[in-house]
Amino acid sequence: MTQSAPAELVPFALKDAPALIEKAFPATKVSYEAQRERGAGHAQTLTSLGSYWKGRKPLILVRAIVLGSLLPQTDDAEADLAILEALMAFDIDSLARRAVVQKALKPKGIAAMVRLENPWAYFKPSVKNGASITEEDVKARHFPLDADALGVTLQWKRGLDDDSKAFVMAKALETLPSYEARASLCKRPEEVDQAWLYAPVWRKVNAHFAHLGVNADSFNTLVDQLGQLRYGRRPRVGDTFSGGGSIPFEAARLGCDVYASDLNPIACMLTWSALNIIGASPEKRAEIEKAQQEVANAVDKDITELGIEHDAQGNRAKAFLYCLETKCPETGWMVPMSPSWVISKSRSVVAQLIPDHENKRFDLVIASGVSKEAMDHADVGTVQNGSLVYELNGNTYRTAIKTLRGDYKTAEGNNSNRLRRWEKSDYKPKADDIFQERLYAVQWIEADTVNTTKPRTFFTSATEADITREKKVEGLLADNLSKWQESGFVPDMAIEHGYNTSQPIRERGWSHWHHLFTPRQLLTMAILQRHVRSSKMANYLYHKLANTPNWMSRLCLWATSPARATGGAGDYSVHVFYNQALNTHSNYAGRSWHDYLPIYQKNAPVSPVPGKSVVATKTASEIDQINDLYITDPPYADAVNYHEILEYFIPWLRKNPPAPFDQWKWDSRRNLAIKGSDDDFRSGMVDAYKAMADHMPDNGMQCVMFTHQDTGVWSDMVGIFWAAGLQVVGAWYIATETTSELKKGGYVQGTVILMLRKRLDGDRKGFTRRIYPAVHNEVENQIEEMLHLNQQVEDHTGEPVFNDADLQMAGYAAALKVLTAYTEIGGEDVTTFALRPRKKGEKTVVDEIVQQASETANGLLVPEGLKRDTWQSINGIQRFYLRLLDIETTGASKLDNYQNFAKAFRVEDYTRVMASTAPNSAKLKQVNDMSSRDLMETTELGATHLGHLMVALQQLLGDVDIKVAVKQLADNLPDYFEKRGELVDMSHFLAAKVANEDVRQWAEVLGDRIANEQLA
Repeated sequence: MTQSAPAELVPFALKDAPALIEKAFPATKVSYEAQRERGAGHAQTLTSLGSYWKGRKPLILVRAIVLGSLLPQTDDAEADLAILEALMAFDIDSLARRAVVQKALKPKGIAAMVRLENPWAYFKPSVKNGASITEEDVKARHFPLDADALGVTLQWKRGLDDDSKAFVMAKALETLPSYEARASLCKRPEEVDQAWLYAPVWRKVNAHFAHLGVNADSFNTLVDQLGQLRYGRRPRVGDTFSGGGSIPFEAARLGCDVYASDLNPIACMLTWSALNIIGASPEKRAEIEKAQQEVANAVDKDITELGIEHDAQGNRAKAFLYCLETKCPETGWMVPMSPSWVISKSRSVVAQLIPDHENKRFDLVIASGVSKEAMDHADVGTVQNGSLVYELNGNTYRTAIKTLRGDYKTAEGNNSNRLRRWEKSDYKPKADDIFQERLYAVQWIEADTVNTTKPRTFFTSATEADITREKKVEGLLADNLSKWQESGFVPDMAIEHGYNTSQPIRERGWSHWHHLFTPRQLLTMAILQRHVRSSKMANYLYHKLANTPNWMSRLCLWATSPARATGGAGDYSVHVFYNQALNTHSNYAGRSWHDYLPIYQKNAPVSPVPGKSVVATKTASEIDQINDLYITDPPYADAVNYHEILEYFIPWLRKNPPAPFDQWKWDSRRNLAIKGSDDDFRSGMVDAYKAMADHMPDNGMQCVMFTHQDTGVWSDMVGIFWAAGLQVVGAWYIATETTSELKKGGYVQGTVILMLRKRLDGDRKGFTRRIYPAVHNEVENQIEEMLHLNQQVEDHTGEPVFNDADLQMAGYAAALKVLTAYTEIGGEDVTTFALRPRKKGEKTVVDEIVQQASETANGLLVPEGLKRDTWQSINGIQRFYLRLLDIETTGASKLDNYQNFAKAFRVEDYTRVMASTAPNSAKLKQVNDMSSRDLMETTELGATHLGHLMVALQQLLGDVDIKVAVKQLADNLPDYFEKRGELVDMSHFLAAKVANEDVRQWAEVLGDRIANEQLA
């Protein structure tokens, strides 16, 4: 039999083919992996370049979007989805390999989980002393078995290769109930050797796309071939809001050519560094790391020779502790300022204030190993609730800090104060300034442990010798400041007023960026600048000059944590942007160069990128290059004012930068930044996305990510893309991260992934009365198609691919696909619609369409066990409660589910029926948890039929006779007889879904009683 020749890859064969992401996307699994990536903290791939950038999108999410946009749909949607999941390392074979590397599943655990006829081909048993079984008896057994009960220790067989381990691991993982349960035992995909992880995948991919001539053995070859099939070339991915660089980096790592731009040069530098340092070849990385070490050694040599970090005994400084000092207006005493005088909780070290009556000031004496009472006393500092507070001669003095500053209102009504504005030549307070600066303690490393892995440290009060060293530093700075500012070694840039940037001006009088650094920090960084800039690898080390000010600044507060049995206690200087603000402190710390050295020397991960890249400091609307796929995360109502706070770094880099940075605009150009959510924002966004649409082929695609905050977001964003000539073709919801408690509240932040294509040429006029039926039909078709695919996948894998949020989002996308196909609605063209000023509370056509889509989708998503007629007839709060009760039976507990369904069902206050609103452990109040106030007629739930059912159940739990409970239910519901079928249905649903056994039993009894009455 003659074997047929493989198909030939034909450029543009997929030119007009829809992308897989328009139909299917493993959003639930991507969400889980995205949150795991976020949870990795500093282990994230790009974080090492600059942890001060908090807004990076997870790389795993970017990877899924790129692949989903390039892969085509075939006539087998289930197989298409399986291929994408294999390429994402979500399939069982890849999970097994990830689990082998993680080593979380131990042999004895595997033995208890799997059915294995020949386990001793993989495992070696050892009989424990005293066990009654022999090794021969053990080897006669099959898995599963309980190794501990048998008295046996199991190990992997010596010399067993990882492929064989993965075969067994796959069997173990298949016994677990969900993807989350399996993936929790695995490394993240990017933490595993990529060639080994994906070795089994390429055969599947090539077989699935054999008809297209695909023959890939790596992502680089696959992406190139898919690009040829779609665009006739290697695909080009653009991101015009590149920020921290995650989108262009991951696209390039997959093999795409990338274009990245951002208005801010710091964002561009992070992106360039991701592509050219983390993405460098091993040979180039070796050069970079050698140059980095040469600079570190040179700086250390200079500082050591200056003698500014060593004492006479050879001890080396680790940290310098400073505080503000101010004159009390009541006593005339100089009072040191700090909210706490505890220096080390683990060592019980404090600073004690000792009055110096002769000089009307306080000595600060460092005491170690003090009592708990002394620690508690020291923890109450001299800065309390916005006031200077201290005791002297038995009296307590209190002065508001705003009084010390001399706060007042100007004639124009603006806030101002009496603080002197520092001048460009200043680097420390002048003698008559309100706030002085004082070195009060030093943390030292014992001389014989300075260069060891376990240095011993101790704290001392600032001595005369320490003050002498400080004065030496100040003298060096005074002699060189103007020269260093001219060369760019030290900033000379003024601080521009803004929401964040006015804070240091207002609170300290600092007018230039270098004022935010102590003389010691300015000297250290000037030395570092000199050596970096003179290096032949200066461009590859430039990001280090940006990262250093985050760790060395007057804005670095001192932190201490108590000793713990598990370790992890510490005393350290906190980096500046722990919370994305320019917060000033009355007590702060400066790292020595020696202490900063490990941070400077930390090498970024190695992850070569094959794709070509262009990085430019341009606005989004200035794009001048054609890209096939745009993936953007625009700054919609951004809570972080990056255009302001990144000015903290720009002054250190803007003068005389090396190539290619010398071609960039080293200014934040904040006046050009697209920001906020007002009319100017919408206008700027339309310009940006129209420019991208104009620089994209007709078969190109755009993906836009935005936070799903409220329906106003949908109205604005969809209006923008509509006016830019784009049509919605898909939407997915990703729970990307649990936000830090430093941000308000603490909630799971959801990201909407909106897929767009160019709208077809020509005018298309629409009227709402005709659009609504079309929307309803499109949503219905989309949901039913996805439910069918869900059932197919669940039949094969035991787990559906889409959750309710995915189905709901797909309903939105279907509705918006209909809407955004028009160029005019009701006589108003879409550009006018998008740019028209919004009135507060105004409901737009987009809002109405999205709401209709939500209602249509939710009408189709009937909880299992409830009749469709019942579901269709009940209101929002009842749907919310029953839907989430059903979801809770699967173990789901993420708050974003509750938030999204509350919006979808128009629930006024969903928190009234919540037992917990914790981000990852949210749950409803059960019937037995509800208070009488929760079920009053005046509450949203209490006024409903479900609320009345719950009251009846509570009566039954309280031993009220069932006849009485049912009669009261009938008396309280005027339509009781018409609605008995629904009451029965909801009672039986509660009986099947609630957690409390007593409630389950009584719900069953109540439903039966109502049903039997119906038959009487």
